Amino acid sequence: MKTAPTLQAEMAADRIARQITARLSDGEALLPYDITERLRASRERALSERRRGLRAAPVQAAQASHAQNGTLTLGSGDEGGNWWRALISAIPVLALIAGLVVFNARTDQVGLNEVTEVDTALLTDDLPPAAYADPGFIQYLKTSAAPVER
Repeated sequence: MKTAPTLQAEMAADRIARQITARLSDGEALLPYDITERLRASRERALSERRRGLRAAPVQAAQASHAQNGTLTLGSGDEGGNWWRALISAIPVLALIAGLVVFNARTDQVGLNEVTEVDTALLTDDLPPAAYADPGFIQYLKTSAAPVER
C-alpha cells in the first residue's frame, strides 16, 4: 500500500499534468495539421506507457512480497528469453534488407535489359555508321522519341 506522501505527490503530479494538457489543448487550434497529428500520436504513446507502468506495478509488488515472505526467487523468469526476443525482432529487419537487395538487383536487371534492347535495335538497323554522327540524325532521334501530343 502506498504511503500518504507518495499518494499526495502522485495526485499533485496528476493535477499539474491536467493543467498542462488543458493549456496545450487551448493552443492546439492554432497549429498546422501535421504538428497536431504528431502531438496526438505522442500523447497516445505516453498514455500507453503510463498504462503499461500501472499494469507492471502489481507484478513488482508481488515479487517484493515474495522476497519479504522469505521465498527465494531467481528473477522475473524472462532473462533467458531476451536473446530469443532479439532474434525474433531481427527477423523482420533481415527480411526487409533481403527484399531491398532483391528489388535493387531486379531493377538493375530491368534497366540493363532496356539499354540492351536499344543498343541491339541501333546495331541491327540498316543505317550506315556515318548516319549516327550526323547532327540532324541525332535531332531526328530526339524528336521521334518524344511523345506525340494530340
